[in-house]
Amino acid sequence: MPKLLLNLRLAEDDEAEEIRALLDAHALDWYETQSGFWGISAGGIWLRDLERAAEVKALLDDYQRRRCERVRAERAAAVRANLAPTFISELRADPRSMLLKLSAALLLIALTIAVPFLLLADAR
Repeated sequence: MPKLLLNLRLAEDDEAEEIRALLDAHALDWYETQSGFWGISAGGIWLRDLERAAEVKALLDDYQRRRCERVRAERAAAVRANLAPTFISELRADPRSMLLKLSAALLLIALTIAVPFLLLADAR
């Protein structure tokens, strides 16, 4: 039975591409499934050869460690250069979208707080 190596739902495109290249470089037997038409199921990268599962786990662990270090260094460099996205920069870039998101969040908070009190009032 195949083993799921990477769920593509939350994976960045460059991360998935790097993992595909890593698996090809080590001549591993893998395949990829696409997400469902409605987006309910996520795609994935699967390993066919389970005999090499321990080797693949070590490869992916090392890859993830190196990627984490690289992304953190890139983020730190962007923060030092004042190029990292902030709330204010996102608000300036797309105020309508940010205000819509803030309104939705405030509505959810208000409903979360108000609904229990409304239910208690109806129960009396």
